[in-house]
Amino acid sequence: MAERAQVTSVEAIQSFRGSLILYLSKARPALEEVSNEVLRTRTWLQNDQRRHWEHQFKIRSRKLEEAQQALFSAMVSQLQSVTAEQQRLVHQAKHAVEEADNKLKSLKQWDRELENRSAPLLKQVEQLHGFLTSDMVKAVAYLAQVVKALDAYAGVALPGAATAPAEAPADAAQTEGPADGVKGGEPP
Repeated sequence: MAERAQVTSVEAIQSFRGSLILYLSKARPALEEVSNEVLRTRTWLQNDQRRHWEHQFKIRSRKLEEAQQALFSAMVSQLQSVTAEQQRLVHQAKHAVEEADNKLKSLKQWDRELENRSAPLLKQVEQLHGFLTSDMVKAVAYLAQVVKALDAYAGVALPGAATAPAEAPADAAQTEGPADGVKGGEPP
């Protein structure tokens, strides 16, 4: 009715199961780290860098106003002449404000780009993480059951094949006598 299974090595299945467990123990934390790194980058862009450059924009705008006020005062006053230094300070302050404004615009663009580019990839990472967390854990459990079933199967004797050799040693003990060569256990 049933033929014998053609399993060549239960140890290979056990080894594969062990390797799978090791892979899962390394892959899941790596995927979590990827997700966390994207989240940290997004937070850095949206909070830390934005606050920094908004603060810089305010400081630089204030310096620009002060430089413009000093230039205006010099122009209105008959006592002071407009110097090249005052004009240079206004120019530098304008340049600094423009730089801060450009940085803020770049941050907004980078934030959009990060979201657009990372969202599909994060979705794939989350799917893979879910697969590793659920399906692969089930696979490890299934492999354990397979090994257990194969071990139980290997322990079952074949009908008719195992009974004859097992009886042979018992018959041999009855035909042979003690170690001194006397048969049948009769005294000499």
